Amino acid sequence: MKNKYEQRIERLQAKFAAAGIDGLYINHIENVSYFTGKKGNDCTLWITPTRATILTDFRYREMAQELTWLNFYETSGTARPIDLLQACPYKKIGVERDYLPLSDYLDFTKKLEGKEILPVEGLVEDLRMVKDEEEMELTRQAEEISARAFLYMLDYLKPGVTERDAAVELEHWMLTHGGEGISFDTICVSGAKSSYPHGVPGDKKIEDGDFVTMDYGTMVGGYHADMTRTVAIGHATDEMKKVYETVRLAQQTCCDKIHAGMKGDECHKIAADIIAAAGYGEYFGHGLGHGTGLEIHESPRFSPLYPKTIPENTIMSIEPGIYLPGKFGVRIEDLCIVKADGIINLTLTAPKELIII
Repeated sequence: MKNKYEQRIERLQAKFAAAGIDGLYINHIENVSYFTGKKGNDCTLWITPTRATILTDFRYREMAQELTWLNFYETSGTARPIDLLQACPYKKIGVERDYLPLSDYLDFTKKLEGKEILPVEGLVEDLRMVKDEEEMELTRQAEEISARAFLYMLDYLKPGVTERDAAVELEHWMLTHGGEGISFDTICVSGAKSSYPHGVPGDKKIEDGDFVTMDYGTMVGGYHADMTRTVAIGHATDEMKKVYETVRLAQQTCCDKIHAGMKGDECHKIAADIIAAAGYGEYFGHGLGHGTGLEIHESPRFSPLYPKTIPENTIMSIEPGIYLPGKFGVRIEDLCIVKADGIINLTLTAPKELIII
């Protein structure tokens, strides 16, 4: 029986004819990982209708030779990927439009005489979009660690702690409780800085009356978690409570209504309409959510710019927010598996009601 990586390669090969290519040269790290199960650093793949080859140098020779479903081509000063492509009988060579360095593309088009270099997009990403059971389980584990980290931070956060120290503490907790890496640069911002959707933790000390927004995640088996919680320190004003409740209502309504088969812009509109009805429409300026997986941002999207259908078994964030410049911001984010009849919420361990520490 073929392993899951061989099956993934076969699904990719089946897409070649429609894409108008004879083979695909893959250099994007996460796409290499998808077909190998290994870190894709300094490795590329050349996949044709009948053969799949990993190209890398001496440093990764033993690793590459362990991948028995792949042929191995060792690169060196005298053996380069372009040499393998030149020697192959195929004429229409697909390359990853969004990832192949311009220098490589120019080199290919100049030196691969008699061959057509065809930039393509989305062939591998469309396969990666729908997750299998193992991918979903690894993401569930990563999100569970992240959610438990939030519970820990409820005891850690207090006036006088700096944003940077809080971010470091959060990351340390995840990495010492089963996390295998940080999904992205941790966001931990307070007070007026919480109005920055992607604010950077700094030396600002958390103060009484601040909102603190934490957007973060860890990884397990290469799969990314992603969650956001906003808490108040000491007390919250009526305005803070109103904004928080508006975001919470928008987020929970999306969790209750979204299901596979809906369009990405349709999902976004659920939250956008609730926020606009409360008078904050101009302060929700990003998409409702995005896919996660081997990368923190993957297709599909919950966005006004994504009119495509959301397939079943995609893993998506649901993260509406309101950001009042110079005042404060609120974002609440869960990670979910989209199913035909709704979602499976992976972030339930972390409560969403307004918490005042």
